Amino acid sequence: MTDSAKPTLLVVDGHSLAYRAFFALPVDNFTTKDGQHTNGIYGFLAMLINLIKAEKPTHMAVAFDTSRQSFRTREYPEYKANRSESPSEFKGQIPLLQDCLAAMNIQVLQKEDFEADDILATLATEGAAAGYHVLVCSGDRDTIQLVNDDITLLYPNVQGVSQLKRYDPAAVREKYGVEPWQYPDIAALVGETSDNLPGVPKVGEKTAVKWLTQFGSLDDLLANADKVTGVVGNNLREHIDAVRRNRNLNRLLRDVELPVTPPDLEVRPIDAQAVRDIFARLEFRTLLPRVFEATGVDEAMAPVSSAPTVSAPAPVEADAAALGEWLRTATGEIGLDLTIEGGLPRRVGLATLASAVEATWSDEVKDAIADWMGSDAPKVLSDAKPQVKALSRAGLRLGGLAFDTILAGWLLRPSFPDKTLANLVDRYLDEKLPEADPTQLVPETEGATPAQLGWYALRVAEALRAELPERVTALMNEIELPTLLTLADMELAGVAVSHARLSEFSAELAARADAIAQDAYAAIGREVNLGSPKQLQEVLFEDLALPKTRKTKTGYSTDAAVLADLQESNPHPFLDLLLQHREATKLRQIIESLDAAIGADHRVHTTYVQTGSQTGRLSSTDPNLQNIPVRTEESRRIRAAFEVGEGYETLLTADYSQIEMRIMAHLSEDPGLIEAFNSGEDLHRFVGARVFGVEPAEVTPAMRTKVKAMSYGLVYGLSAFGLSKQLRIEQSEAKQLMTEYFARFGAVRDYLRSSVEQARIDGYTETIFGRRRPFPDLASPNRVLRENAERAALNAPIQGSAADIMKIALFHIHNEFSTQNLRSRVLMQIHDELVVEVAPGEWDAAERIVRDRMGDAAQLSVPLDVQIGRGGDWDEAGH
Repeated sequence: MTDSAKPTLLVVDGHSLAYRAFFALPVDNFTTKDGQHTNGIYGFLAMLINLIKAEKPTHMAVAFDTSRQSFRTREYPEYKANRSESPSEFKGQIPLLQDCLAAMNIQVLQKEDFEADDILATLATEGAAAGYHVLVCSGDRDTIQLVNDDITLLYPNVQGVSQLKRYDPAAVREKYGVEPWQYPDIAALVGETSDNLPGVPKVGEKTAVKWLTQFGSLDDLLANADKVTGVVGNNLREHIDAVRRNRNLNRLLRDVELPVTPPDLEVRPIDAQAVRDIFARLEFRTLLPRVFEATGVDEAMAPVSSAPTVSAPAPVEADAAALGEWLRTATGEIGLDLTIEGGLPRRVGLATLASAVEATWSDEVKDAIADWMGSDAPKVLSDAKPQVKALSRAGLRLGGLAFDTILAGWLLRPSFPDKTLANLVDRYLDEKLPEADPTQLVPETEGATPAQLGWYALRVAEALRAELPERVTALMNEIELPTLLTLADMELAGVAVSHARLSEFSAELAARADAIAQDAYAAIGREVNLGSPKQLQEVLFEDLALPKTRKTKTGYSTDAAVLADLQESNPHPFLDLLLQHREATKLRQIIESLDAAIGADHRVHTTYVQTGSQTGRLSSTDPNLQNIPVRTEESRRIRAAFEVGEGYETLLTADYSQIEMRIMAHLSEDPGLIEAFNSGEDLHRFVGARVFGVEPAEVTPAMRTKVKAMSYGLVYGLSAFGLSKQLRIEQSEAKQLMTEYFARFGAVRDYLRSSVEQARIDGYTETIFGRRRPFPDLASPNRVLRENAERAALNAPIQGSAADIMKIALFHIHNEFSTQNLRSRVLMQIHDELVVEVAPGEWDAAERIVRDRMGDAAQLSVPLDVQIGRGGDWDEAGH
């Protein structure tokens, strides 16, 4: 039989590959709405689908271990004893993976007292003998011994299971220098760390290969051990029993009694509906069509559940009069969706749960819906902000915004929010939103119409409301929705930016970067690409022989923070110039992105991302206004390009002073911190006096710097090691400083401890206003993941509360400007700062509103202190 005519048997080690997939994919990105982690399942199935498509097996099975106990642990109790418990997030994934495989009609095999590799070895041996081309897919190197002309090993790379290396006999010889059947002999001599099998001391792979080549086999080597000279020879003789034990344990059994033979493993059609059901349960949105494609199932023809399905109502095409009449008779919440082109509405769709209507936008349609659109009649939208802006450009304001599905979904799952209505329909309705294929010029499938999108938004809102905790619902209604409407107006207003100032500074930076580059080349005697990590590694660690930095996948790190540390410990002119060049280049990139964003109205219109963080803080994009450096000479020049616009008098800047520390004082109820803020004394001088036992007037700048770093560091879970590195002091001094701090401010320590412990119990942290952030990794057995989660959990209630307070102040200021008929307007919200454009004659009113609304945004046990600045540009208005 020719190779092409041979059937192909694919046997897979399920447990080991799912475990690798678990560590290759982030846990938080693969969690169902009921908290089940699925990253191991997803990664394994994605690999399996690719295998099926590429190899087209005619026969297939997946083997699993039953437990850690087997005949090998009876023979050697320490076998694999070094392996830690599986992470809690992995537990429960194997049974669900097996359910997926059962739905795909793939044979699952496991047998008490044996390992999955023994099952693979048995099936592979039987298959090869029966004339199959056999593929063994495993992450256990013991399976290398199975490789021969009829059996190929597919072995995952270190990144996970997305790439598999093929090992035929030639590949094994190239990699290890021996025949496949000899690989276990190498492992017996060298040992297997993963299996807790110690080898012969000082014997590595090269020595083992040399011995096996010299003596022919492991048995012959051991029989002639007295002929091996040197220290390694003595070590071999002393550890002969261990070598024999290792070889006995790593020998895979090829005759395990199984309930099936290779012919029984013929690939069968999948159960399409069973696959649909289990994938819906696991919320695998993208895998389903890939499974159907790989297994040759026409998704359109695949049988579906006989359960009744809910269909979107066919929308009635209406003119302006019919649209107005529909609105007069409609009751309850109405789903609203706009099709937007060029920033303006093109189509409008409206829906109740029972009916839907839509129309092409026109002046008549606009007039027919204007009163309703601006009224308090409750409206449900998905991703409302772009639609609010489109309506505003068309001359309408949206009133009665009752629900935004994207915002609500983010509040429920802030660590991995759903980005689209289609995602939410899939997750919360277990349905598929009709979507046209954007890659097709003439789509085969029509997408949902605007009215149908409004109908789906209504239904998703109903499902989300059932899951939103009461306090989170209040947070959305009282903070997030008013903030959304305010951000829409801010984005429409934009901020005036001077092209001339940016261009001038950009040219200076370009010249500076070129000059620095020439000096850098002179320092090393040749030109290199200063932006190439590979070339920099060669210069730094080979030419200049500087100490190697942190290891990365591509060599050694050359990022700015690492190089700054290297420059401090091993100063070199080239390093200093390289850091200067990076800073100039980075600033120029920021300037160019700002300059490119200036519109025809000479203003920059950023987009604020409300759902972009887990803490509730806003971010911005196109351009990013949050990445402009603060408190450097260069940053002041960039900020100076942000100017007061035509028709306005001045800019007003306002920010909270030490807001996170004030929230810390409130949450911890620490009497010392509360006294510091209520007394009006400089916080860090007050704290420094307590910590160092001196009068406030005697607190030196160095003392103040230390306690300031300490105070803010605690909010972010800073350790004694981190504090010592930040302050460049001995770790013992940093530890003593922390001890002294907590001795004076014990309630802070108690609060920080209790907040993490409460989060461990609840599974989430909560802000003053009820914003929740889940922390599943607080229960992780992985120390690194757990400690990272603990540090983040310390900060989340404080940073999240600060974000909530700023949003409350923001929309209250915006609304009061409007109710008092002021032309002044909020333009930007950057970190803890607001920038307001003040109309002529309105300074006193604007300043009072800003100060009052920021000051009363939250009732804390300490005052919220607001600092105000004024000027013709952002820099001049700084304070």
